[in-house]
Amino acid sequence: MEYTVNQLAKLAGVTGRTLRYYDEIGILKPARINTSGYRIYGQKEVDKLQQILFYRELDVDLETIKKIVNSPSFDGIKALKEHREKLLAKREHLNLLIANIEKTIAAQEGRITMSDNEKFEAFKRKLIDENEKKYGKEARAKYGENIVNKSNQKLKEMTEKQYAEVNKLGEEVLNILNEAFLTGNPAGELAQKAADLHRQWLSFFWTHYTKEAHRGVTQMYVEDERFRAYYDQKHRGAAEFLRDAVLIYTGMNIK
Repeated sequence: MEYTVNQLAKLAGVTGRTLRYYDEIGILKPARINTSGYRIYGQKEVDKLQQILFYRELDVDLETIKKIVNSPSFDGIKALKEHREKLLAKREHLNLLIANIEKTIAAQEGRITMSDNEKFEAFKRKLIDENEKKYGKEARAKYGENIVNKSNQKLKEMTEKQYAEVNKLGEEVLNILNEAFLTGNPAGELAQKAADLHRQWLSFFWTHYTKEAHRGVTQMYVEDERFRAYYDQKHRGAAEFLRDAVLIYTGMNIK
């Protein structure tokens, strides 16, 4: 079956303007233009639009979606399975939030008591789940099941104050690191402050701190493109700079 812009827009629950914009930026081209100058969409375009809307529902930006769906290696079935997994995870998180809200209402109405840890359980659960999906396999292979499980448990038991502090500290590490990077000196005062703040940040998650582990994790930042991209988001090479600063901070000489 074929559709005009208005017909497809109505079918998909989007605006005609959205479809025209998708055409303009090359994310969803019509199958053809008819003799009257109307954009005509076929089944292939319908399926592609569905994929695009799935990605949008998962908050993926249009430029990234364009690269994904227009890639010659794009696998529609594989993508749908990934959408399902992510949406199920999103649903689970929403269920946790709803349960948390219901408990909070009950607590405020005096029907139950609720600890401070319980108030933030859903938010911390989301952070743990995201970390598991992104880095869990590598972390468990490198540090072992027991260490990772203890780290997750420590996060679950954080108080409201500690949870706010660790988030603030993570931002401070990045800000000081970016300032230090401009000095070009990993042994300098700012760089060593960044290394110390990073140690403090790690200590919120680790059951105990060691210099060897600190050096190891910053080396992983350099080797793993996901971590490297996070630290290099403002200055390329910042992950290596942090690694070098930590080597000095922990008593290692670097050339």
